[in-house]
Amino acid sequence: MRNIRLNVAYDGTNYHGFQRQIETAGPTVQGTLETIWTRLVDEKVTLAMAGRTDAGVHASGQVVSFTTEARIPEDKIPKAFNSLLPKDIRILQAEAVPFEFSARWSATWKRYDYRIENKRIPDVFKRLYAWHVPIPLDLSQMQIAANFLEGRHNFKTFAAAGGDSKTFERTLYRCRIQTDRDLIRVSCVGDGFLYHMVRIIVGTLVEVGKGRIFPEEIPDILASQERKRARVIAPAHGLTLTYVSYTDESPFEVFSDL
Repeated sequence: MRNIRLNVAYDGTNYHGFQRQIETAGPTVQGTLETIWTRLVDEKVTLAMAGRTDAGVHASGQVVSFTTEARIPEDKIPKAFNSLLPKDIRILQAEAVPFEFSARWSATWKRYDYRIENKRIPDVFKRLYAWHVPIPLDLSQMQIAANFLEGRHNFKTFAAAGGDSKTFERTLYRCRIQTDRDLIRVSCVGDGFLYHMVRIIVGTLVEVGKGRIFPEEIPDILASQERKRARVIAPAHGLTLTYVSYTDESPFEVFSDL
């Protein structure tokens, strides 16, 4: 018996989220991976995941783990998986890890990146990976607002109904606004994220960028713990799970852009 960790990348466009559903409206990434593993080695497994990404959300650094009795060498697993997987899912790396390792519970922090295309006419090639916002956004005001969100807070205001979290306390180490011409990236790094938390943060920051919310209102919105105070949820397709850490490394040691 081995405990296997996989690093996974996928385009979430055609999937009903990562997590396998009992009654699903479409395929899921977890269900696809588990089905392929069964085809490969005739063994049923249940994957643990670092992030339960929603329908349409992408990942370049998702991590999953599972226990197996199959004897296929770790270095052969990516090639075997990828030979049968659809082209929008790829196994980047596989390794045997201690049995106490869990892709979900062993994570120390995660990074999500959200992309916004901020110009009048959208680029057809970005439509699946960035939220098109035609109104010019004030990035300096957005960054001031984002600064108020950094630190440890009760993020109940920024959590959608339907999540399974028992507490709303989270630490947001960084919330950074960066731009490359008309493509804006909002990077959120934290020790954990609530249901739709990043998308609600981005939606609120876009409202700031449009001048509909002042940055100085953010502390009051955060302290209110009222979901209606942060009413805009950014579309799923602009969001990517970029990185999951399992060590005591600092996010600022890993990423120079934070």
